[in-house]
Amino acid sequence: MTSLPSPPARRRRIAVAAAAAGLFASLLTAGPALAVPDPVTPQPAPEVASEPKEAAIEAAVARGELPEPGEIVHSDNISHLTTMPRTALTGTNTDIAFQGDHAFVGNYDGFVVYDISTPASPRVVSQVLCPGGQNDISVSGDLLFLSVDSSRSDDSCTSVSQPATEKSSWEGIRVFDISDKSHPRYVSAVETPCGSHTHTLVPGKKKIHVYVSSYFPRDVFPDCRPPHDGISIVEVPRTAPERAELVSFARLFPDGGYPGEEDRPDNVPTTGCHDITAYPALRLAAGACMGDGVLLDISRPERPRVIDRVQDRENFAFWHSATFSQNGRKVVFTDELGGGVGATCNERTGDEKGADGIYHIRGKGAKSRLDFVNYYKIPRHQADTENCVAHNGSLIPVRGRDVMVQSWYQGGISVWDFTDSRRPKEIGYFERGPESTERLTFGGTWSAYYYNGHIYSSDQNGFDVLRIDDRRTDGAKRVRMDELNVQTQPRYRR
Repeated sequence: MTSLPSPPARRRRIAVAAAAAGLFASLLTAGPALAVPDPVTPQPAPEVASEPKEAAIEAAVARGELPEPGEIVHSDNISHLTTMPRTALTGTNTDIAFQGDHAFVGNYDGFVVYDISTPASPRVVSQVLCPGGQNDISVSGDLLFLSVDSSRSDDSCTSVSQPATEKSSWEGIRVFDISDKSHPRYVSAVETPCGSHTHTLVPGKKKIHVYVSSYFPRDVFPDCRPPHDGISIVEVPRTAPERAELVSFARLFPDGGYPGEEDRPDNVPTTGCHDITAYPALRLAAGACMGDGVLLDISRPERPRVIDRVQDRENFAFWHSATFSQNGRKVVFTDELGGGVGATCNERTGDEKGADGIYHIRGKGAKSRLDFVNYYKIPRHQADTENCVAHNGSLIPVRGRDVMVQSWYQGGISVWDFTDSRRPKEIGYFERGPESTERLTFGGTWSAYYYNGHIYSSDQNGFDVLRIDDRRTDGAKRVRMDELNVQTQPRYRR
């Protein structure tokens, strides 16, 4: 079932059904919405490889050092169960959320609901057409949230692109009712300054606080002017989501944050946050904020407070995301060098850039601090035509160990152990050969998460389902979750 939801009741409804149907058909046939990996805007045209570079890639394929284009390779402990190709929504696949026997996959054109009760045979329950990059997605109870960080003509699902220089343009958070997963219903929208690139839920019994991350303000944007050194906070009543509203803006960087440096052009100055992971049980959050990494006290969700802040000017270009260890005493930050469109998993770039940074949390409470320990990067060099860099991942909840599964775009999926932070190591992998040996093109897996015994990946080839069978991770199969938003990290084991 593919649906075009009605806009919120407070907005003008589309009165002529035929016009809506015509727009729906045109959106489905017009091709994907603009897919803009972060933080590059817009996505660059494919870069044609030089003849020597192309010859070198093809020679590496011939020697077996790289898989052939489209070829699937994986470690012995990983099984590829299935791939569900994209159908009606042909835009870029983005993040994933889970609830019960369902997976929700964001897409620049909307989102897809899958029944994963039989993981090896997922079934499409519904596909919702609602364009607006990047449609970062979360669920809580009967509610689903989408982030829109592309300037639209209004907040409806029939909106079209419109310049951010126009005051009437809209960006922000959309809220859907998913009590009937075969017919999600669009109930409200909240405009937020600079839109919503990603968001993080801090759920309560009666209301949900949504931390909205956005960045890149400009004086010519009426709704996104500098300074913008913080996050928007949206409050959503569970029983009245139509009353969702922007309640505050938390300025996390009163000094402006990392300013950037002329001699380090790859490093992106801080003008907001890219992503935040909350650990509500510990009343903590970790923020990946462009040029800064922060540790937050969220004991009062409506007033997050910075406890500590770190920078890595030498090796981190763009602080992208964060993952806590199970005990909350470590944080893995990712560096998205090149904005997700660069070939950075090669010998030339090295193993400390475009990588993960492992930090330990020393001290407690207001005296907590982040101490850097080591880097981790996939040990398999990729072709110079493959976009590859550290991206979204989650813990595999193994008792007594710190194990993570993670996406690396065309670098595929890495399962790695950081129990010994000074000696992190890969223990499993899955990847496809390059999309092209002739030119640098965008592709690969956006998010790879472990949920109830399986690994799910939002790859640009489709929705992948994998299984890992390894004595080091088998214990995680006994952990069952009713709901999982990776950016709202649960206490997997009690």
